[in-house]
Amino acid sequence: MNSTPADIDLINGCIDNDRKAQERLYKRFYMSMMSVCIRYTRNEDDAIEVLHNGFLKVYKNMHRFDPLKAGLYTWIRSIMIHSAIDFIRQNTKHSRQLELDQATEPYIDSEAIDKLNAQELLLLVRRLPPATQTVFNLYIIEGFTHKEIGIMTGISEGTSKWHLSEARRLMQKFLKTLHVV
Repeated sequence: MNSTPADIDLINGCIDNDRKAQERLYKRFYMSMMSVCIRYTRNEDDAIEVLHNGFLKVYKNMHRFDPLKAGLYTWIRSIMIHSAIDFIRQNTKHSRQLELDQATEPYIDSEAIDKLNAQELLLLVRRLPPATQTVFNLYIIEGFTHKEIGIMTGISEGTSKWHLSEARRLMQKFLKTLHVV
């Protein structure tokens, strides 16, 4: 979590609203943060909107960055995830609020997943309903618990479990339509 002198200069430049420092930060983290945003959105335009909103939050809150708590990458990634969740909340008009305490987890054949490349897998994840896609990403990709997901998204732990179960069920269905299972 140690920040390099270059990181410190970049951080201080962003705090001072130095446009060149902001541009360097943007270019440095663009690809990795764009890949985070793409996982939470339906298309590239939405991902770019989340990315730009996220970077605005990064610049606005750079003075709050604490290198003793997290590395710069981790801090920015956290902001991007929260920006994606905010975007989904704003754009989800009628989300189903189903709760299932003991969500059944459909089996997804790992060999079927292995047959897909990363782009094909991303396209399948993007076919999930927004709230289900968000829970799937937060749980499977980011490693958050259902309790943490509930706090972040404003849903109950049981609803988070339901969305994960639904994601797995739908992914299994998608894989069958591709004839890889």
